[in-house]
Amino acid sequence: MVGAEQLMSSHSSLPMLDGYVAAIVAGPVSMSPLDWICPLLAIDADAFNHGGTPEFAAIPAVALRHNDISNTLSTAPDRFAPMHRRKPSRDVDPRPWCQGFYAAMRLKLSAWAPLLDAGNVNHGLLLPILLHCRDDQGRPLLGPPRSGRETKNFLRNAHADIPAAVEALRQYWMPIRYARAR
Repeated sequence: MVGAEQLMSSHSSLPMLDGYVAAIVAGPVSMSPLDWICPLLAIDADAFNHGGTPEFAAIPAVALRHNDISNTLSTAPDRFAPMHRRKPSRDVDPRPWCQGFYAAMRLKLSAWAPLLDAGNVNHGLLLPILLHCRDDQGRPLLGPPRSGRETKNFLRNAHADIPAAVEALRQYWMPIRYARAR
């Protein structure tokens, strides 16, 4: 499992960063850029004050991606496309993107709690993402998948539901998120 504080370590990737930023955009609470960019880039808040450093250069790049995702989801949600890696077989590998999304969720996990409750009818909004995530011990976050061809096919194609799930999550949280921002 990759935590937010480890996201930009040697195991990081652009898909992880993209998933993380998508969760910030679509999530339940508005956050100060310092509160999510610093853990993402593993930098101190002071990096915002020192131009000319690699850390400072990364900040606007991340902010631009945030704005791109936000703008796409606001104006053309059907065009939202997560940055997924490809496996050597050319199949889509959604795991890094989903792990990045989950790392951002962990920043404010209590705010995400209603959708983490399997009894909530809207819990399914997170399933296309969380089924690709692993816990701190490397186990599937949602438990071991059922064996069989149907499960294998479902897992191979579940990434196709992620763009719609992200937009649905954004719509789900919007009334709550902006009510809290007042």
